[in-house]
Amino acid sequence: MLPQKLQHKLNQRAEEQSLRSLDASNPGIDFCSNDYLGFATSKELFDKTHEFLKERNINQNGATGSRLLSGNHPLYSQVEQQISAFHQADSALIFNSGYDANLGLFSCVPQRHDIVLYDEYCHASIRDGIIMSNAKSYKFQHNNLSHLKELIEKNDKEHTVFVVTESVFSMDGDTPDLKALASICNTFNAHLIIDEAHAFGLFGTSGEGLINQHHLENSVFARIITFGKALGCHGAAILGSHDLKKYLINFSRSLIYTTALPPHSLANIKIAYELLAKTSERNQLQRHISYFKKTVQTMQLQPLFIHSESAIQCCIIPSNEMVKKGESLLQDQGFNVKAIRSPTVPKGTERLRFCLHSFNTEEEISEVLLLLSTFVKTV
Repeated sequence: MLPQKLQHKLNQRAEEQSLRSLDASNPGIDFCSNDYLGFATSKELFDKTHEFLKERNINQNGATGSRLLSGNHPLYSQVEQQISAFHQADSALIFNSGYDANLGLFSCVPQRHDIVLYDEYCHASIRDGIIMSNAKSYKFQHNNLSHLKELIEKNDKEHTVFVVTESVFSMDGDTPDLKALASICNTFNAHLIIDEAHAFGLFGTSGEGLINQHHLENSVFARIITFGKALGCHGAAILGSHDLKKYLINFSRSLIYTTALPPHSLANIKIAYELLAKTSERNQLQRHISYFKKTVQTMQLQPLFIHSESAIQCCIIPSNEMVKKGESLLQDQGFNVKAIRSPTVPKGTERLRFCLHSFNTEEEISEVLLLLSTFVKTV
C-alpha cells in the first residue's frame, strides 16, 4: 500500500478532476500532438534514415554507454556541426530530450550568488533545473518586460544575472517581445537563455526558430531546441559558445550520467534537418494557422482565445469539469483535442489546446471550431 500521505494526494487529485492517467492514443483527427509538420509519421524520413544507415553499414542498436565512455558515436560530431551551422550558432551539444537539456543546463550553469529571472509560465523542465542549481531565482510576470527590468535593477549589483524565457510558450502559444528582451539584457549585461522548442521548425527562413528570424543569434547566451516536435524525432540540443559546450560536457549531469542516444536517433535527426530545409509543409502550416484564427474571429470565439501567432491555439474554459466536458464532446465527434487542466495551468485558466499541423485541412478546422462554438454556448 502507498503511504497515507501519498494516497491522500492521489485522492485529492481525483476530487479535483485533475488525476492523470496513461490513456491509449486517440485515433481521431490530430489537433493535439506536437508533430507540426507531419515528420513523425513521414515515410520519406523513415526510409531515408534507413538508407543512410544501410549505406554506411551502421547496424548498431544501442549506444552502449554514456558519451564520455563508449557512446559518443562519430555521428554525434557530424550532426552537431550540422545543427550549429543550420542555426548559425558557434556550437551545439545534443541531449537525450528537451527535459534533459533544460535540467542539465539550468542545474549547472547558474552558480551560488547568481540570479536567475524566469518567466512565470516557463516550462516545468526549466523550473526543475533552476531548483537544482545553487542560484537565487525569481519569476517575472508573464511577458512583462517592465517587471523583468525592475527585478534586474534590483538584483544585478555584483551578481551574474540569467534571464530565461521561451520564444513560443507551450501552454499559451504566445511570444515575448524578443528584440526588446534582448535589448534589456544587453543594457544590463544579463545572460539571455531562450527555449525554442515550439518555434523551431515553424519560424525563420528554413525553420531555424524565432531567434534566427529576428537576427538575435549574437544576443543570446544559450538556446534550447528540441527534436520531438516539428522535427518528428527524439532528443534536443543546446546552442551556444564553444566554451559553454566544453563546460556542459564537464558539469552537466544529465549529459554525463546517462546512456547516449543510439546511432539510429542521430541519423534520424540528420535526415530530418535536411528535409526541413527544403520542405513546403511549413508554409502550409502557416496558412492553416491564419485560417484557424480567421475562423475563430468569424465565429466570434476570439474573446475566449489567447492571442497566438503559433501552431498552439488555446480556448479558455474555466474549471476542470467543464474543460473535460469540452474535450469529451470533441473527441466523441472524432477530433483529438486535449484539455489542459489545473494544476498544469493556473486554476481558472483551464483550456482546450488546439495544436495545428500542416496535414490538417480547412474543412477539419471549420468542423472542430463549429463544434467548439456549439459547446461554449452551453457553458
